[in-house]
Amino acid sequence: MLKNILIPLDGSQLAETAVRYAREILAAEGKLTLLSVVQPPEVPMYDFYPTPAPRIRSFEDELKDAVKYAQDYLEKLADELRADLGVTVITRIENGDPALEIVAAAEELRCDAIVMSTHGRSGLSRWIFGSVTQKVLAAAPCPIFVIPGKVATEGTSTVRVSVSA
Repeated sequence: MLKNILIPLDGSQLAETAVRYAREILAAEGKLTLLSVVQPPEVPMYDFYPTPAPRIRSFEDELKDAVKYAQDYLEKLADELRADLGVTVITRIENGDPALEIVAAAEELRCDAIVMSTHGRSGLSRWIFGSVTQKVLAAAPCPIFVIPGKVATEGTSTVRVSVSA
């Protein structure tokens, strides 16, 4: 059983399936850290031609709203886990590139493992969007339990994970 697990969450049901698997490998006296990474909002860029647009909210307002949403989301989930498992659950919100922040948090917290779901993109969408999971696998300081998107959406009770050290 593991004592210190990091679970990166993006607010999706798919990402939340990692929680179910983490519960199965967490020691009774263990600690879960729920991490959300808020990416800076896209800043519209215009070329030579002015684009008529409604008043755009400031970067700071967008970021503040995203952080508030992430805090509410993580605290609700943390409260449920504390009540169900009786373990220590910490929430953490970072700002930046998800893969870099996940790896940095795992290093700083000296996690025994990272448990995360993958969206299972392939082909062109993976090339365009990249793979956070792939980047974390390449740089993580600890083992990673990857829950494939297909397994997560099928709702099977069998735990099938890929592990990388």
